[in-house]
Amino acid sequence: MKKFLFECGTRDAVASAGLLVLRVGFGLMMLIGHGWAKIEMFSKAKDTWTVPSLPLLSAMSPPVSMLATIVAEVGCSALLVLGLLTRPAAFVFGFTMLVAAFQVHSEAPFFMAGGAAKEPAFLYFLPSLVLVITGAGQFSVDALVYREKRRKFF
Repeated sequence: MKKFLFECGTRDAVASAGLLVLRVGFGLMMLIGHGWAKIEMFSKAKDTWTVPSLPLLSAMSPPVSMLATIVAEVGCSALLVLGLLTRPAAFVFGFTMLVAAFQVHSEAPFFMAGGAAKEPAFLYFLPSLVLVITGAGQFSVDALVYREKRRKFF
């Protein structure tokens, strides 16, 4: 279970530096640009927040749906910036972005043309998919938590 949660993927320095830039860049953009704004507008928007029509998610109330979105956009983004529980956090974050693209903005066009669109949510989904596949890299808290035992050949 520890390997599933904390395995950091590659330990190559150059690839890990690229993953660090990716994690910190898009994690901070989401946290500061979108998640924090939702925290500030929670009391005004909680009763009118969109509830996805997916089977399990449709049972949520609008405030709970907004809270789940905030947890994904703030909590998971913070975990991605740190590189802690990267794969599970990226999975939850990516799922949230797919819900935003195809449920919340279902009527919107795919590409931006001056209004709401699916494109921004999908552009946030792509780095999360990369991190689910690759892991956080060597420069992460995951790499400190999970250290592989080296095999002895003699």
